[in-house]
Amino acid sequence: MLNTGPGEPSAPILSTAIHWDGAQRVSSVANSTFDNFILKSNKKPLAPPREPESGLPQITILMCTYNGEHFLAEQLESFNYQTHTSWNLIVSDDGSRDNTLNILKCHQQKLDKDRLKIVPGPQQNFVRNFLSLCCRVDIEADFYAWADQDDIWNEDKLQVASNWLSTIPKQLPALYCSRTQLIDESNNLIGFSPKFSRPPSFANALVQNIGGGNTMVFNHTAKLLLQEAGDKLDIPTHDWWAYQLITGAGGVIHYDESPHLLYRQHSSNLIGSNSGWLARFQRLRGTLRGDFKAWSRKNIEALDSVRHLLTLENQLILDNFKHACNQKSWKVVWSLRKAGVYRQTWLGNLSLILACLAKEGRR
Repeated sequence: MLNTGPGEPSAPILSTAIHWDGAQRVSSVANSTFDNFILKSNKKPLAPPREPESGLPQITILMCTYNGEHFLAEQLESFNYQTHTSWNLIVSDDGSRDNTLNILKCHQQKLDKDRLKIVPGPQQNFVRNFLSLCCRVDIEADFYAWADQDDIWNEDKLQVASNWLSTIPKQLPALYCSRTQLIDESNNLIGFSPKFSRPPSFANALVQNIGGGNTMVFNHTAKLLLQEAGDKLDIPTHDWWAYQLITGAGGVIHYDESPHLLYRQHSSNLIGSNSGWLARFQRLRGTLRGDFKAWSRKNIEALDSVRHLLTLENQLILDNFKHACNQKSWKVVWSLRKAGVYRQTWLGNLSLILACLAKEGRR
């Protein structure tokens, strides 16, 4: 995720969905036409937007931008290749000072009327930007897909998510998320995000987020739930919050082990992949300085503020987890066991114990 809010710190085979193999990036942004901003192919012309098909669930893509000129056009172009064609795009821009708005407006001219809408963001941080966009009462669709400004979507991303969400009763909050394939600034493939195997649940969501927001697609009932919780919450990330709130309210989560987007890693990432030993070391270092404990306190406060939305069973899990976080000795091991919370790996569960014993840091 590129820096999507002012004042924020910088924290196998290519899919056939990408139709611009061997392309060269256009570095100049001198002209005002969209084609000068996008990744141009040596093999195929630029993709014309696919016409929406009737009868498909309507998906609204919720994108947040902030100074994203370097990679934004590639992301926008990847939307045009979606096999699920019934989508519209709403972009909340947080006061970009580069060519981001020019790129968006030029792309807007390529689409049908009202298929791309640009709105001003709250200009606080990326979490508030995503939450404020999601909580807008004037946005209504069957499903909603969060989008970062610097990734590339596989052509089946919306289709796969829609297929699963369509099997879930409408009255039940539901969220789809997936693994990702990693690329660098030059679109070189560099790996995958971790593959998780334990089931999604509120007990897992309290201590770990298994799905990046750039992979998440959720139904209207889930949006109403997020909307009721509000956009003024002081929480670490919007995607972790969605995982916690939807599972806490008794909703369902589907974690897809197959990646359906290219997740870009670069120097301006606010949040990068959890893959690799370097990432593990950085997480351990953050654990020891109390980052997790500070994040958990914020999440607990937010969940307490919407306690009425949680199931009785999950209220009890939350209370037991709060008790575990307040332990000052190795009794925390028993308290975590009683709460039933868990991470996806044994190493993660070991670091969870260390995290609860650490002194809270400033986050």
